[in-house]
Amino acid sequence: MRITLKLYATLADYLPPEARGENLVRLEVADGATVDSVVAPYHLPPKLTHLVLVNGLFVPREERGSRELREGDVLAIWPPIAGG
Repeated sequence: MRITLKLYATLADYLPPEARGENLVRLEVADGATVDSVVAPYHLPPKLTHLVLVNGLFVPREERGSRELREGDVLAIWPPIAGG
């Protein structure tokens, strides 16, 4: 099945160089793929995967290993961001 992975801010550095301009990659993943299984090949430090959304809905850290993705889903991840 096809999904889209979007990595924002400093996490975009973990994408292949050709994908960094758009901050996204379109992926073919196995049926039943979870958030964690899709993210694993990108070796994102867990402490940097602060905000994880699937189709705009928050996925808590404890559900990322069991939250299965579906055809056409958009998985978006942001690091912690400080501001003032």
